Amino acid sequence: MDSAALVRRYYAALDDHEYDVLEELLVPQFTHCRPDRTLEGREAFVRFMRDGRPTPDTSHALEAVVADETTVAVRGRVLDDGTELLEFADFFTLEAGRIVRLETYSR
Repeated sequence: MDSAALVRRYYAALDDHEYDVLEELLVPQFTHCRPDRTLEGREAFVRFMRDGRPTPDTSHALEAVVADETTVAVRGRVLDDGTELLEFADFFTLEAGRIVRLETYSR
């Protein structure tokens, strides 16, 4: 799977609540940095996405995906039943076909 497809699969797993798939896409030492928190480790991240998200039934509308082998940048919107909640920019770092780090910016 190429890097853009890997990241698209990441969003599909989130939107479809496929946490076992999400876990497979991430390295054990995965880190997610965003303005309000940093989640260290795949288990902490998957647990938060499964049990801690304030709005768990959102979807991601991807507007642009720019990728090379180790870095993917995504611009998109988070939707709740078709209503836009926020715009985001995600920057993924990949290694050996898995996601190592994600930095999220939103407005």
